[in-house]
Amino acid sequence: MSAYSSASTPSDAAPLRTNLAEIRNADYREIDREQLSEMYRHYVEVKDRYPHAILLYRVGDFFETFFQDAITVARELELVLTSKQGGKIGRVPMTGVPHHALDRYAMQLMEKGYAIAVCDQVEDAAEAKGLVRREVTRVITPGTLLEEEMLPSRRNNFLAAVVVAKHHWGLAYTDISTGEFFTTQAQGIEHLAQELDRLQPSEVLIPTNAPDLTGTLLRPGEGSPHLPEGLPPSFCYSLRSNTVFLSSEARSRILIQFNLRSLEGLGCEHLPLAVRAAGGLLEYLEDTQKENSIPLQPVRTYTISDFLTIDRQTRSNLEIVQTVRDGTFHGSLLWALDKTVTAMGSRTLRRWLLQPLLQCKGIEARQDTIQELVENATLRESLQQQLRQIYDLERLTGRAGSGTANARDLVSLADSLGQLPQLAQLGAQGRSRYLKAVETVNPDLEQLGRQLRQYLVENPPLHLTEGGLIRSGVDTVLDEMKAQVEADQQWIANLEVTERERTGIANLKVGYNKTFGYYISIARSKSDRAPEDYVRRQTLTNEERYITPELKERESRILTARDDLNRREYELFTGLRSQVANFAEPIRKVARAVAALDVLCALAKIASERNYCRPQMVNGREIAIVDGRHPVVEVSINEGFFVPNSTRLGRSESSPSPDLIILTGPNASGKSCYLRQVGLIQLMAQTGSFVPATSARLGICDRIFTRVGAVDDLATGQSTFMVEMNETANILNHATSKSLVLLDEIGRGTATFDGLSIAWSVAEYLATEIQARTIFATHYHELNELASLLSNVANYQVTVKELPDRIIFLHQVQPGGADRSYGIEAGRLAGLPDVVIRRARQVMGQIEKHSKIAVGLRKGARHLDKQTVESEPVEQLDLLDF
Repeated sequence: MSAYSSASTPSDAAPLRTNLAEIRNADYREIDREQLSEMYRHYVEVKDRYPHAILLYRVGDFFETFFQDAITVARELELVLTSKQGGKIGRVPMTGVPHHALDRYAMQLMEKGYAIAVCDQVEDAAEAKGLVRREVTRVITPGTLLEEEMLPSRRNNFLAAVVVAKHHWGLAYTDISTGEFFTTQAQGIEHLAQELDRLQPSEVLIPTNAPDLTGTLLRPGEGSPHLPEGLPPSFCYSLRSNTVFLSSEARSRILIQFNLRSLEGLGCEHLPLAVRAAGGLLEYLEDTQKENSIPLQPVRTYTISDFLTIDRQTRSNLEIVQTVRDGTFHGSLLWALDKTVTAMGSRTLRRWLLQPLLQCKGIEARQDTIQELVENATLRESLQQQLRQIYDLERLTGRAGSGTANARDLVSLADSLGQLPQLAQLGAQGRSRYLKAVETVNPDLEQLGRQLRQYLVENPPLHLTEGGLIRSGVDTVLDEMKAQVEADQQWIANLEVTERERTGIANLKVGYNKTFGYYISIARSKSDRAPEDYVRRQTLTNEERYITPELKERESRILTARDDLNRREYELFTGLRSQVANFAEPIRKVARAVAALDVLCALAKIASERNYCRPQMVNGREIAIVDGRHPVVEVSINEGFFVPNSTRLGRSESSPSPDLIILTGPNASGKSCYLRQVGLIQLMAQTGSFVPATSARLGICDRIFTRVGAVDDLATGQSTFMVEMNETANILNHATSKSLVLLDEIGRGTATFDGLSIAWSVAEYLATEIQARTIFATHYHELNELASLLSNVANYQVTVKELPDRIIFLHQVQPGGADRSYGIEAGRLAGLPDVVIRRARQVMGQIEKHSKIAVGLRKGARHLDKQTVESEPVEQLDLLDF
C-alpha cells in the first residue's frame, strides 16, 4: 500500500511505470551535482555523510527518500515508487512516508537490517528564508531505539561493542532505553560467543581498519572477513572505525562521560580491552543520537566467572526463555515463572534466569525474601497491588533524559513516584534485604513527583507543541496569556448573538476553518442584507462568508497569542523534562529495587500456589531432590497428573550417591523430561527461586551442560551426528567435577556398534576422568554394565507396566536398568502398519538371539574404578560377532 493518498501526493510526483532496472538517475554518486536543484544538492551532501544508511529527508508532511534509497524503500516496504523533478538532470526516483508514521516504517526497515538517518527540519518553514534548514537529528539502528512503540517492554534491547586481540576480548553493552551499561574482559572466543548468546544484542559494534566499510550494517547471517572468527552469525554487526576504539580515545571518552578523573572506581582500570569496547560504544551513541543526550548509568564491570555458565545449546535445550520447537515464549521456563506485574520486573527475571549466581550468600538473600513473602501472603498481595501502579521507571527516565519523553510519560512518572511512600510503608513491614531496599523514599523524588502533578494536566495531549499541557495557576505569564485568549474567544463566541441582533438575520453563524480563519456566514438568499463593514471572504453554493475589521483583528490576536501560549507551555514542559533528567540516577536506583522486589513477589506467589520448597544450598557436590517436578510441564497438564521423581547425585565422603546415572527406559516414557527437570531445578535454585520438589539439597554448579535431541545444521553442512559430536566434545572439554551434565541418546546417527562404543567411552570418561554429576539417558542397555565396573555409576530406569496387548508408561524413575526399549511398541502406537510391526518383532528376535555385544563388553572391559585398580591393557573386543 502506498504511503501517499491521492490527495497527499505532491503535484510534481508521477508514478514510474518503467521497470526498476530501467530507471535513470538512481545512483546519486554518478550524477552531475551542479545540475541538481538546491534541495537535492543538500540531500546528496547529507547522504555523503551517511552512505550506508537509508536517508529519510523531511519535506513538508513527509519523510522522503530519493535515488537508490527510494528504490530500496519502495521494494522493502511495498510502497509505490514515484519520481520528482530533481533539477536539470530530470526526474529522480522518490518514495516517502508520512512524518507521523515514521516510527512504524522505521521499525520495518530495521527488522530488515537497515540503518536509518533522519534528516528533519530544524526551523519553522514559515520563518525560513530560502531553503528550510535541515539537519540529521538521529541515526536509528537496531541497538539505539528509544521509542516505546519500537521496544519490547519485557526484555532489554542491548547495543554491544566488541574488541578482540588474539585470544583475549573486551565486551561492553548498554540498553540506552534503561541506561544499563556493563563491561567485561576475558579470554577465549567461545566465552565471548556465550556472552553474546546470553545477551541477544540487537546490534554489535566491531572495529575495522577498512575506512570505506565504516558504517556498514551487516544483517544477521551475512558473513564478512572483517568479523573476528568464532562470533555467532545470528546478530546484526555494525563496522566502525578502529580509531574510536583506541585505548587513549576510549579512556578519555569514558572519563568525560561520567565526569571522573580515574577509571579505578569503575573497576576497569586494568582491563584495556573492556575500556576500548566501552569507549567505542560511547562514541557510537554520540554519532547516532545527535541532539539526544543519553543518560547512561556509570559503567559497571563484571566477571563472567561470577555467574553460572549456560551455553547456547543448554539454554535452548532447557527452554529457558523460548521453546526449542518454534522459538515462542509460551512454554518456556520464563513463561511459567513470569508473574511479575511491572515491565522492569519481567526484564529482571529474564536476566536472573540467564545469569544464575554462584555464591550461596546472594542466593540465600533472595530466598529469605521469598520465604518471608510466602509466609506473609497479605504483605505479598499488598506489595503486588502497589507495584501494579508503578510504570516503567527505567524507560520513562531514559526518554526524559534523551529529550524524547512526552507529557503523558511525565504524568506516568509522577504517578509512579507518588506510589513510592505507600510501597515504603509496606517494605518497612519486612525483615529481608530486598524489602528494606524500598522502605526509604528519597524526599527529592517525592517533591519531583508533586511538582510534575502540580504542573501537568491529568490527561495531556500526545503532541507537545499544540498546548493543553500545563495547569492554570502555576505560571503567572501563562495565566495572563490564557486569560487574554479566553477573553478574545468569548468575544467571538458572543459575536454570533451580537451580529444576529444587529443584522436581523436569524440564521447568521460565526465559524472557523484552518484555511480562511474566522468568518461570518450568511445564506446567499439574504446576502443583500449584509452590513457595509462586512468584507466578502468566500462564496459557496448556499452561503457567503464575510470578515469584519474587528473580527480580523481579534483573529490575528488570538492566533498570535495562541502561538505564544503554546510556546510558553512547551518551554515549561521542557524545563520539567530537564528536571527529571537531573534525577535519572536516583530514579533508576529506585527502579532496580522495585524490579527486584517485583521478581521476588512473583516467585513467592508461584512457590505458594504450586507448593515449591526452599532448596538448601551447600558448597559440596550433592544434588538431592525429593519428588522433583518439571516446572513447565506440570503447569501445562491437568493438575495432579504429573508424576514426581527423586534424584540423588554427587559422590562425596558424606554421600554414597553416584556421580553418573545410566538412565534407561522406553521411548516417550519421560527420560528427556526428567533430564530437563533436574537441570531446571538446579538453575532455578541458583537464581534464588524456590523449586518444584518436596525438598532439595543442592551443591553449587559452575556450569550446566545439556545435550538433549539434535538436528541437522544445514547452514554449515553438518549432519545430526556431527552436531551431536560437536556438542559432546564441547562438554567433555569444558565440564568439571562441579558441573551438571545431562546427556540424552549419545551415539545416535551412526552404526549401532559405533554409537554404542562412543556412548560407552563418553560415559566412562565422565565418570572417571571428569567425575561430573551426570545423568546419561540411553537406549543402549549394554551401558548398564558400567555400574558393575565403576563404583560411582548407578543404573536407573523409567518403568512401564506390560499388559498382553499394550504397555502403560508409569513415568516413574526407579533403581535398576531396563533391558528393553519398547521401540516397536512405540512404532505401533504411532500407527505403523501391522505387517511392519510383525516383521520388526521377527527381526528383533533374531538379533537378540545371536547378538554377543553385552557378552563382549563384559569379557573385554577393564575395571575402571580408580580407587581400587591401576591402569591395565584393554582386550580387543569383537563387537561384530553375531
